[in-house]
Amino acid sequence: MGTFSHPVEVSGMDGQRFEAVEALVGTGSSYTVIPANLLHGLGIAPQERIEFELADGRMIERDIGEARIRVDGRNATTLVVFCDEGVSPLLEAYTLEGVRLAVDPVNKRLVPTGALLMRES
Repeated sequence: MGTFSHPVEVSGMDGQRFEAVEALVGTGSSYTVIPANLLHGLGIAPQERIEFELADGRMIERDIGEARIRVDGRNATTLVVFCDEGVSPLLEAYTLEGVRLAVDPVNKRLVPTGALLMRES
């Protein structure tokens, strides 16, 4: 899949102030990646430090926390990874599912998708 960028807005859990970023869209990682300085500036604090496996097999640890994300007018609470300054923001699978958007790799865009429910009870 070729990569493409898409605008994303990030906020603290209160949803009072959103900051816009241009994020690379992907589905190869679990969580959305945002520079730590932006997250701290929005009052988002790390909640846990977890281990991640990189594409080359190396293991690294990074902080994660909760944020509000807005993509194409759709809002969701999501997990975000605190990354170093200079690392490009990434919009990834967990967040895309939360805002009910899917990747159209041919046309390099995000498309609305429905929510699935196995059964009501």
